[in-house]
Amino acid sequence: MLSTAQRQAFDDAGYLVLPAFKPAAEIAAVRARAEAIVDAFEPAAGAGVFSTRNQALTADAALIASASQVHCFFEEEALAADGSLAVPKERSINKIGHALHDLDPVFERFSHGPELAALAADLGLAQPRVWQSQLIFKQPAIGGEVRWHQDATFFVTEPVSVTTFWFALEDAALDNGCLWVEPGGHRGARGVLRERFVREGERLRLEVLDRTPWPANAAAVPLPCEAGTLVVFHGLLPHYSAPNRSARRRLAYTLHATDGRSAYAPTNWLQRPASFPPRGFDADAAASV
Repeated sequence: MLSTAQRQAFDDAGYLVLPAFKPAAEIAAVRARAEAIVDAFEPAAGAGVFSTRNQALTADAALIASASQVHCFFEEEALAADGSLAVPKERSINKIGHALHDLDPVFERFSHGPELAALAADLGLAQPRVWQSQLIFKQPAIGGEVRWHQDATFFVTEPVSVTTFWFALEDAALDNGCLWVEPGGHRGARGVLRERFVREGERLRLEVLDRTPWPANAAAVPLPCEAGTLVVFHGLLPHYSAPNRSARRRLAYTLHATDGRSAYAPTNWLQRPASFPPRGFDADAAASV
């Protein structure tokens, strides 16, 4: 799947941009399915807000339950002071997670197949375990900032093995919240795990492990890309996305996979019951469910 130069680029920079990884028809199918899920969602059923700026706004119970469900989370700015929607429902959702890749047929097909299996192997995931999927809307005008972070914070393994697969379902540009990364920030002194997101019973908390500062703006590189692009990056790579104040949505879909040869921490926020284990990218395994 990857050339020698691409593998070296991933090792050196910590990320790789693969344009046109998914065809337009598949992108259109998951976009339509995303909108159907939101259309069927009943806000009265409860969702909770998702915010990386203020953890207190994110409901622990909703987040924990979403490990084995398909759950909608509101944008922080989508709710009025009394809890009612301040924007139309279709523009209120921050993200949907976190088991779309296992529970929704359209996203299951999108999340599996020989191309992804081969890519995961080239990236060093000999026994991939896909723990999480997220459909991230980055709504126009109110799309929230996602602060600097490392995805290994949320998927601690020994040794570190989590790899992110980030699919652009719509064009991602500077004005609507594209990804920004610190090239090479996953290596050396800067490649230390700074935080971990810990589950203690039914409560979640962010624990600071290392005070190494997050990158200065001058060290950040934007990754604007067209719909269909796949960005893959190392779990220790610092990255962020700015708020979306434009009139255009920035829809993206992510998968987080670890290597089954590494030990998955029992304190990680996302835990699955024995009856619902994480699977790999193999298309045959997906089809058998």
